[in-house]
Formats: sequence, C-alpha cells, structure tokens
Amino acid sequence: MRLVLAEDSVLLREGLIRLLVEAGHEVLAAVGDAPNLISAVEMLSAAAGTRPDVVITDVRMPPDFTDDGLRAAVTLRRRFPGLGVLVLSQYVEEVYARELLANGAQGVGYLLKDRIQDLDGLDDALARIHSGSSVIDPEVVSQIMSRRRPNDQLNRLTPREQEVLALMAQGCTNRAIAAKLVITEGAVEKHVAAVFAKLDLAASPDENRRVLAVLAYFQH
Repeated sequence: MRLVLAEDSVLLREGLIRLLVEAGHEVLAAVGDAPNLISAVEMLSAAAGTRPDVVITDVRMPPDFTDDGLRAAVTLRRRFPGLGVLVLSQYVEEVYARELLANGAQGVGYLLKDRIQDLDGLDDALARIHSGSSVIDPEVVSQIMSRRRPNDQLNRLTPREQEVLALMAQGCTNRAIAAKLVITEGAVEKHVAAVFAKLDLAASPDENRRVLAVLAYFQH
C-alpha cells in the first residue's frame, strides 16, 4: 500500500522506511514534523493516483513536542475521509488513544513503538487499518479496562464478553479471538452478538457494529 511516514528521529524514520519497503509497501513521503506531514498528504492527495492509503505518525513531534503528530492525524482524518492512520507512541497514553478514536474507529491504529520491531505484526496492523478495522495496542486496552467506571455500560458484559470486546478493540477477527481464548468460532459469534445486544447496538452490518462496539469501549 502507499504510505506516508512522520517521525522526528532520523534513525527510527530510516529504519521504518526500510522495514516498510521490505514488506512491499511504497513510502511516498517521510517527514520529521507535523506541519510537513499535513503538507505532504495534501500535495499527494491533490495529484492523481498518489493519495496515500495509510499515514504512520508519532504522537510527540516538532514543532512543540507535545501531541503535534496526533493533532496532525486527527486533522488529516477530517480532511480525507477513509485515510488510514497508525499512531505510534513511546508510552501508553490513554487520553491520546481516546482522542484519536473520538471521530470514528474505522481505519485507525494506536500502537506502542516497541511493537514495530515485529515486521509481521506491523504489516498485519497496516493491513487491518487499510481494510477499515481498528488496531489498538493490548497495553492500552488493558489500562482502559482497569480504569472503567463502576456504573459503566460495559459492566453489563460478562467477564468472557469483556475479553472478547477487548480483543475486538485490538483488531482481532473472530477466528483470532477463538484461537486466543481457546474456544470455537461459534462461541465467539455468540459472545459478539451478546456484546452488540448489551451495548444497544442496532442491527447493521457486523463490521460496522464492531467499530461501534470498539468506540463504546473507548468512550465509556
């Protein structure tokens, strides 16, 4: 797929470019700050056949080294609906994950930088994001689960249903969930249906309801 990369560390940026090219992707642009990220995507999107499929960006970048990369990602998502975004972070920053998902979870990923040492894992995350799924780091999911409010709607779910939803938030398919929990796909389908029902998600294509369930998970 066609990618744009934003990372202020030259060494990490060059390393990521090599990994991504090795995986068969095309890196259309690689920049070191948030304003240039926005400019690069705008220019590429204006030219025929060069609009990127996914943007990969760090959270903390120049010019302010706060949440500039995240802000740029949110801006680009608003300007270019359907653009996939993978945000990388050095630490678990739950607030940033929530903010990224505030306008929709389709085609969004939030991973810790440690995960990108695994090329297969990175490639899988990009494929899921490109297909419209959400991919959230397990550490972020774990922290959100541990901080859930006592009267939260998610408390309607059984412990097993909470496990299933947590894996859905990580971008797992029903087959992957079944393998991780050592249960049948049929059992997973029943748990997923129960999650939809208890979160009051009306009937619609399952993929859309999965996204809505993940949003409910992060916006409790």
